[in-house]
Amino acid sequence: MAKLLGLSEAQVRSQARVGYLAPDRGPHNAYRFSFQDLVLLRTAKALGEARIAPRRIRRALRALTLELPAGRSLSGVRISSEGDRIVVRDGSEAWNPESGQLLLDFHVMELALQTAPVARRLARRARRSDEPLTAEQWYDLGVDLETAAPEDARDAYARAVALDPRHASARVNLGRLLQETGMPAAAVEQYRAALKARPRHPTAAFNLGTALEDLGRRSEAIDAYRKALDADGDFADAHFNLARLYEQAGRRAAALRHLRSYKLLSE
Repeated sequence: MAKLLGLSEAQVRSQARVGYLAPDRGPHNAYRFSFQDLVLLRTAKALGEARIAPRRIRRALRALTLELPAGRSLSGVRISSEGDRIVVRDGSEAWNPESGQLLLDFHVMELALQTAPVARRLARRARRSDEPLTAEQWYDLGVDLETAAPEDARDAYARAVALDPRHASARVNLGRLLQETGMPAAAVEQYRAALKARPRHPTAAFNLGTALEDLGRRSEAIDAYRKALDADGDFADAHFNLARLYEQAGRRAAALRHLRSYKLLSE
């Protein structure tokens, strides 16, 4: 664990004693860490590098492990520092684990509120235009609409796909928006169609893996992450997710191999 994270063994032992990790004890009372512990330690290190006080990091991570639903993995949660506060993001929600308060990204929210009416007018005008847009133009419009009008963006991507079923990028973005709104099965269809059009599309394969995980289909998710790495061997997050799934399946050697690759690519 120390070598993987670039910490000293004393630092790892110290963190194991403060209460937010839950290592098992092996022979001779040795610590045996889980991937959840790895995610927590990696997060603690990053927050420390962002100059968050150690006491606050420990308090926030202890609270977070209690707040997450049973069985929910930390690997899908993004934890970061914004100024002097710790922010957890899970899908569309963000909260402060120290206070438990839900947070809003005011900068993005303000921008979206200001531009949403304009974006919607732009989308309506495009739908009613006497000069039909091409698939690529609908795709570009979808990209422009995502922040301010995600539903209109989804419609734009769907129109791009209807005009050009082999438009892989439109399918990937449509799948991502479907997945973010709680429709992983529909997202899987889009990602698979994108891969049919472009078999070596690493993002389509990686996103397919995450959607299959959302559906509880772990063995298929492993195949998708491996496909992402076949297309891009430097896809660090694919290595990390594979390591986590292999560890859960009891394939320790494979898990460690991908974890080492993740560490090398992340340095």
